[in-house]
Amino acid sequence: MRFDPHIFDKICAEKRGSDRATLENIITLAVEIAREGREGRKIGTLFVVFDSDAVLQRSRCLILDPLAGHPDGKKRIDDPDVRETIKELAQLDGAFIVSNSGIVISACRYINASSQGITLPLGLGSRHMAAASITKETEAIAVVVSESSIVRVFDRGALVSEIIPELWMLSRFSPHLAQPYLEQTKDHVTILSKE
Repeated sequence: MRFDPHIFDKICAEKRGSDRATLENIITLAVEIAREGREGRKIGTLFVVFDSDAVLQRSRCLILDPLAGHPDGKKRIDDPDVRETIKELAQLDGAFIVSNSGIVISACRYINASSQGITLPLGLGSRHMAAASITKETEAIAVVVSESSIVRVFDRGALVSEIIPELWMLSRFSPHLAQPYLEQTKDHVTILSKE
């Protein structure tokens, strides 16, 4: 699935020297997971992108890391085979840690999350808390795929964008993003972003 290259402009703006292509690849993959699920069921997952050394220090493996020991060239997020592997691994608990250059460093990570100073809208769970917490403590950006098929982006401890991948969901959706926000619909995807 490919989107208009400008649809993620508001979310993927150059931030702290981050690689736009890496973030765009992660968001696109997250939207695919939200739309497709796996084997007929909806799944949720978390991607933590950038500042990977700091994120690794604040997380630990839940199980033996299925990506450990594989060469970086085989773990690039823009590789179609890796994307399918990530979709399979997304069924397992834990977060994916992705480097600035688009290497999926680790999977099935438990993020040491602190709720201190974090305010989330009601209805968002532990995956969202982990995303808010890790982005508050590091220079990372987190992309959450909710089991309700909505993709949320966190930066600096706050929810900055919600992506509704199916237009039919828009009528049932109440935004968790605080006003004011910008709404943009294109290619059957609606994006709400902080102004």
